[in-house]
Amino acid sequence: MLINMKYPLIRQRRISFSSLRDHNLIGSGKDGQVYHLKNGKCIKIYYNEATQQKELQALKLGQSSSVIPRIYEAGYNYIILEYIESISLARYIKRTNSLPFSLVKEIILLLDELQRVGFTRWDAEVRHILITKDGHLKVIDLKRALTSDTKVPTKLFQGLEKLGVLDLFFKHLRDLRPDLHLKWSSYQ
Repeated sequence: MLINMKYPLIRQRRISFSSLRDHNLIGSGKDGQVYHLKNGKCIKIYYNEATQQKELQALKLGQSSSVIPRIYEAGYNYIILEYIESISLARYIKRTNSLPFSLVKEIILLLDELQRVGFTRWDAEVRHILITKDGHLKVIDLKRALTSDTKVPTKLFQGLEKLGVLDLFFKHLRDLRPDLHLKWSSYQ
């Protein structure tokens, strides 16, 4: 069955955490849990339905973008999404102790894309930015993408600072986008 990505299949049902005990838990946080499903999909089950609605709204808006995971189905407390085989930006930096020029270029493209799709929060935490096998970025955990108004990626800066690569990020940024370097340098 072909599913229209702009308008995912919406079901009026809930899924329990216990019904997924035979699936691999791939992520857990304050908003819910994510399990790996078959066929390149995963399911995020939310503790709070209002949080699910905020994230679903942002995901729907971002379906035209390559940096936002595809939606396949949603219900009261869950969203079935594209499974992204990846490593988080945070884990990548911890393992390599580096932040290459090419990766900073991808980060800037991601931030530009968040603005282009209409998000009011142009920021993401380093643990929510995923690096795919082909080196492109995807962003997850978008519940604040339309409810926060952040034009400067302060969460990203905080994460890069904590990992010891913020100065390197700004060095590359100066070469890539002098306009953003000038605009954001006071946050360094």
